[in-house]
Amino acid sequence: MRRPVVLRLLSFVFFFTALVSAHAFQGNSGTVSGTVTDPSGAVIPGATVQIANHVSGYTRTARTDTTGQFRFYNVPFNPYRITVTADGFSVSTKTTDVNTVVPVVLPIQMGLVQASTEVTVDTGADLIENDSTFHTDVDRSTIDRMPLESQSSSLSSLVTLSSPGVTADSNGLFHGLGDHAENSFSIDGQPITDQQSKVFSNQLPTDAVQSLEVIGGAPTAEYGDKTSLIIKATTRSGQGVTTPHGSIALDYGTFGTASLDGNVAYGGQRWGNFVAVSGLNSGRFLDGPEFQTLHDKGNQQNIFDRVDFQLNDTNSLHTNLQYTRSWFQTPNSFDTMSVFDQFGNPVGGADQRSKIETFNIAPTWTNLINQNTVLNFGAYVRRDAYNYYPSNNPLADLGPIQQETVQQYRTLTNTGTHADVSWVKGIHNVKIGGMYQQTFLRENLHTGLVAPGLNAPCVDSTGAPVNGYNDPAQCAGAGLEANSNFNPVLLPYDLTRGGTNYFWHGRTDVKQLALYAQDQITKGPWLLNIGIRGDFYNGLAVQKQAEPRVGLSYNIKRTNTILRVSYARTQETPFNENLVLSTNGCYDPVIQGIFETLGPCEPTPFNPGFRNEFHAGFQQAFSKHLVVSAEYIWKYTHNAYDFSVFGATPITFPIEWKSSKIPGFAIRANVPETHGISAFVVMSSVAARFFNPQVGGVGATPGTPGSNFPFRIDHDERFNQSTHIQYALPFRKSTWFGFNWRYDSGLVAGSTPCYNVTDPNSGCSNFSFDSNGNPLTINGAPAVDLSGLTADQQFQAGLACGGVRATPTNPLPDLCPASQLTSSLLHIPAPNTGNDDHNPPRIQPRNLFDIALGEDNLFHGDRHKIGLRLTAVNVTNKYALYNFLSTFSGTHYVTPRAFTGEISYSF
Repeated sequence: MRRPVVLRLLSFVFFFTALVSAHAFQGNSGTVSGTVTDPSGAVIPGATVQIANHVSGYTRTARTDTTGQFRFYNVPFNPYRITVTADGFSVSTKTTDVNTVVPVVLPIQMGLVQASTEVTVDTGADLIENDSTFHTDVDRSTIDRMPLESQSSSLSSLVTLSSPGVTADSNGLFHGLGDHAENSFSIDGQPITDQQSKVFSNQLPTDAVQSLEVIGGAPTAEYGDKTSLIIKATTRSGQGVTTPHGSIALDYGTFGTASLDGNVAYGGQRWGNFVAVSGLNSGRFLDGPEFQTLHDKGNQQNIFDRVDFQLNDTNSLHTNLQYTRSWFQTPNSFDTMSVFDQFGNPVGGADQRSKIETFNIAPTWTNLINQNTVLNFGAYVRRDAYNYYPSNNPLADLGPIQQETVQQYRTLTNTGTHADVSWVKGIHNVKIGGMYQQTFLRENLHTGLVAPGLNAPCVDSTGAPVNGYNDPAQCAGAGLEANSNFNPVLLPYDLTRGGTNYFWHGRTDVKQLALYAQDQITKGPWLLNIGIRGDFYNGLAVQKQAEPRVGLSYNIKRTNTILRVSYARTQETPFNENLVLSTNGCYDPVIQGIFETLGPCEPTPFNPGFRNEFHAGFQQAFSKHLVVSAEYIWKYTHNAYDFSVFGATPITFPIEWKSSKIPGFAIRANVPETHGISAFVVMSSVAARFFNPQVGGVGATPGTPGSNFPFRIDHDERFNQSTHIQYALPFRKSTWFGFNWRYDSGLVAGSTPCYNVTDPNSGCSNFSFDSNGNPLTINGAPAVDLSGLTADQQFQAGLACGGVRATPTNPLPDLCPASQLTSSLLHIPAPNTGNDDHNPPRIQPRNLFDIALGEDNLFHGDRHKIGLRLTAVNVTNKYALYNFLSTFSGTHYVTPRAFTGEISYSF
């Protein structure tokens, strides 16, 4: 009982100290200002000042005022080139780094044209960044012209396409550097570590994003919790926009998808407001278990507002506000389109739906103590309310996997504060700070059995369940046998036997406190990042962790090369979604009984894990035309997290494995804009090797010896790459073309039927051995048992036996010779070669192509502009899977070919 009290006292002291001493918050952007003068020191009004990062594409232009001063607000952390031009003066350039909220002040003196002739040789030195942490930068100029697959989770699509080490999955889900959902978003400094897939939460719309920095390297001390991939988003601001600017866009496309989006930025030098509002309605909201769209409608409404106030020369206030509502159907398979009760009567198709409401309030106060020091303080409240609705007739929820009907209402509320102080002087860039966060979890579940054979009291002589009986005492009189697996606790909740739904409620508060200190030391070509972080986690388990972080980089200026190495120790905490259900659900006899129909269910608390990760990489610029950044990654985790699923429902919950090893590499190559052309290529190979046994969550068996063999989990991918090219016509910059090429070698698909006779524990054993462990054969030849898959599941897998393909209504033979089993959608290991570690079944490789064509100023307007845009996703209509019978998310196909037309008005 003493640990929670200590945490409360520590958090109170930290919170009180921050309130008294600090004004602000960890931010993702800074300011750049300065004064432009002539050789005599007189100010130059009306000079044009441009700030640019040619790798990210960020470019802004301002003019000096009557005092010769200029200022750029909301500048993302990056190196920049400042270019100043004025009539009668030679062009002046400077380079600077923005890597802290401490303002950058640049005095710029311009020379007279007659006095000197400036010759600039562009070596590409400003394309590289002396930073020990591998990361990717993406600016609005790229976001606006990149074809994105998902409008409802466009931020996830953007990260997947633009960042190396990211594996694509369905419904806006992505796996960052070999982990599932070990990703965090930092929205203007506000940490969001809960899942951002469209089936869990509502994302920040890309319309509100000014720039992204995606960190795939070892995190510095200021970042904790979910750190496999850190997505820092800087939102758009209206400060300094003295003339209102904005746009309205209307889209319509395939699947009846329509959207209306609008945004406006307006303000002055001391205040600003940016508002983005959008609405979406689609006939294909989620990625379904069939390539054909079945029962897949959805809609979403979103409003985002950022308000900035410069209260005086030393204090500013920034607040983010967001409300988003989404409603969508759970897509059906052919199996769930027509369902029958135990008497053979049709009960209709499944009609399951979800609604998610998200709101967020995040004020930030910044105080400039002096020219070297900034104190920050911020607070936030973010809440996801998730409703999952079953079919009106609960018996219609029966499917080949789902044997329960489920209704859920859960809320996940994050409240927290951040405080930090940044000090920059000489060779030091110091940040000291901390955070306290409390997450309120409330889980409500209604469930009942809808499969008549799942808990049948009586069975026949073959052991097959017999319907029509409610008591084992009735079996003998009917010439039947009592079912030894019958659980009387579940009988009142068996809807096929007159029962009713069971209600379960779980709740807990997860408290997290973190303190950190870090220093970035720059001395000549060397840069050293050193820091320490302390995390205190108090949820359904308690853990504290000291986490050293260190990174070193060296700038070889002669060759424009950066060499870097880094190390981080991080705390790994369980996912919050259905955490109480997975941890405490098995204490409840009814929930335990239902889970035990799927496998073991014993009360198993989670133990937060820890990770050691090592990185080594380089960055290389080739003149001004190409910059390449590469990283080798090695991560070892004790107590590694993943997800499992409640039957075939969207009710997922965390589980925990003994350990994981994740090695791999990530590469990004950028071609800065030249003659209207810009491009980037990202590629990676990341192995996700997890080790038995399962040690936490539903399905774990504490105290039971388990095999320690490794297996590739379903977010392991050998290789993927994305290529993006943009081209603007040289004679008409408003006319442009965008192109994406995405290649995925395929995720691991553990449920793929295949044959491996050499070792029943090394892949596909459920499909190639009988109940006695003997290899299956046909006329002495190895065979694969397909009886565990329905006809539709065989069709979803693209299976064929002897060249005959399965259809949704016509299955293949129960036994198929292993040499004759093929698939157009899955890679099936050859007989005797399957291995869960070295040669697991996988999704077949796929190439997807997307194109966008746009005209931003159709009628050559000066301020008022009409734009047109056509986007085509999966232009070749590639027939491919994301995953197949994944234990986490089931089966999903990639988006079929889809066209979207847009007309917009900008001012």
